[in-house]
Amino acid sequence: MSGNPPALLSVIVPCFNEEAVLPQTHAQLNTALGAIEALDFEIIYVDDGSRDATLDLLREIQNDDSRVRVIALSRNFGQQMAVSAGWAASLGDAVVVIDADLQDPPSVVAEMVAHWRDGADVAYGLRTERAGETRFKLWTARMFYRVFAKVSNIDAPIDAGDFRLLDRKVVDALLRMPERERFLRGMVAWAGFRQQAVPYQRAARYAGETKYPLGKMLRLAADAIFAYSMLPLRIAFLLGFLATSAAVLGTGYALVLWLFTDAWVTGWTALAIVILFMGGAQLMLIGVLGEYLGRTHAEVKRRPLYLVKERLGFPPTEQE
Repeated sequence: MSGNPPALLSVIVPCFNEEAVLPQTHAQLNTALGAIEALDFEIIYVDDGSRDATLDLLREIQNDDSRVRVIALSRNFGQQMAVSAGWAASLGDAVVVIDADLQDPPSVVAEMVAHWRDGADVAYGLRTERAGETRFKLWTARMFYRVFAKVSNIDAPIDAGDFRLLDRKVVDALLRMPERERFLRGMVAWAGFRQQAVPYQRAARYAGETKYPLGKMLRLAADAIFAYSMLPLRIAFLLGFLATSAAVLGTGYALVLWLFTDAWVTGWTALAIVILFMGGAQLMLIGVLGEYLGRTHAEVKRRPLYLVKERLGFPPTEQE
């Protein structure tokens, strides 16, 4: 209704060594958000332990723009934790997560807001094209999304990253999930609610270098698989069953030869191969169990997800 105040949109921007792109990012965000009618907004930049001038730039931006909030984490906790910190600090009726590198165009936020106003609880960006990325990264990303969709027990959209809008009730639900090994797009899919895809073309990085090299991509993929699938354990059981079945058949074959013929099973090479196979399989299966056990150990310690060393632009808390 016309007498109601405009809705508040919180935009969370995780940052790690983004000094080269931050001024342009802020300018584009202000332009895109300011063009959305009947909407107030706040921009929450989360500095994830940057080692360049990112935090200094954020202090300058916040000093010049009262709609900007800055959270500086005590060290690099990773993008998933930085976004979680932004969720916890946000006050908006809806919350958008967008990277600082301008690969996800700020202009798409307006379409997400339109879907939200039409009743969607989640409006997620669906990448139809990905410019500026190598064939290897495109192939590995495509394979990961499809494998995760097959092995997980949730209905996660394919080719969708963390660029999305969440209604306040969805954010509050996600904040009640305490897990340490976080895969945010899996958490959003698990939460359910009414979700709407927003197709867009992902641009090349405006400046700087990717913050997700191969090692981090593999770690994120492992977190996703082990957090949302029991398939590794089922594969371990299947390998054990097949090895046991092969051993039973081999023993039966040897007994038949011993009882009914004058021959006997020979071959040290075959024996060595079997021993090496069984030893390797056992070590691999112990590793699978170790992944699950290690994650359980991290959960039991109940450490904070992140630590904040500085907050700028927020209303004072009771403790402050």
